[in-house]
Amino acid sequence: MPQTIVTLSTRGQGLYEFTDQANAFVRLSGMEEGLLTVFVRHTSCSLLIQENADPDVKTDLNSFFRRLVPPSSDPSMGWVVHTMEGPDDMPAHIKAALTQVSIGIPVQKGRLMLGTWQGIYLFEHRDRPHRRDIVLHLST
Repeated sequence: MPQTIVTLSTRGQGLYEFTDQANAFVRLSGMEEGLLTVFVRHTSCSLLIQENADPDVKTDLNSFFRRLVPPSSDPSMGWVVHTMEGPDDMPAHIKAALTQVSIGIPVQKGRLMLGTWQGIYLFEHRDRPHRRDIVLHLST
């Protein structure tokens, strides 16, 4: 079965679209039908399928998650014990636990079966830049 790793460099918290890389992988595989499994190999970021037409969606999602899970330096997060890696680390783990690290996308006629406005995103939850590995695995 075809498999590859896509490496994304992030610039801090936010959504990073990699739909084009996933589409190119499926196209180059030559497979007409199957399932693309997308898996991120980290515990402080996650994956989303989300609208890719209006950038305000990304802005609002970032704002929502920052309000839902503020940095551990925020007084409301005084209960957090894991702080050795910085005030954004444990909140990043919580955000990853609330979202997903693996997504399955059907493939038909050699194309991902995403909707018109859907894109595949890495959701970076850390403040600092990181290199993130995403495994793409296509199976029949």
